[in-house]
Amino acid sequence: MRRLAFCLLAVATTACSSKPDTPAPPRSQAEQRAVDSTIGASALPGARGVQGALKASDSAKARQAQLDSLAKQPE
Repeated sequence: MRRLAFCLLAVATTACSSKPDTPAPPRSQAEQRAVDSTIGASALPGARGVQGALKASDSAKARQAQLDSLAKQPE
């Protein structure tokens, strides 16, 4: 009986153990934006927060573009 329990424990331990998963490669900025946009359009909890973050990011990017264009204008 003890031998059977030990064998079952060994089989269960071996079956449940695996090598760690390799992390996914990092996403490009466009890929991450597409994922965030999809999440923001969903009905998941926190989706409105994702939408707000995307809008804030767009606003900051537009503002930075305006400042950059002002800096490039000749005097």
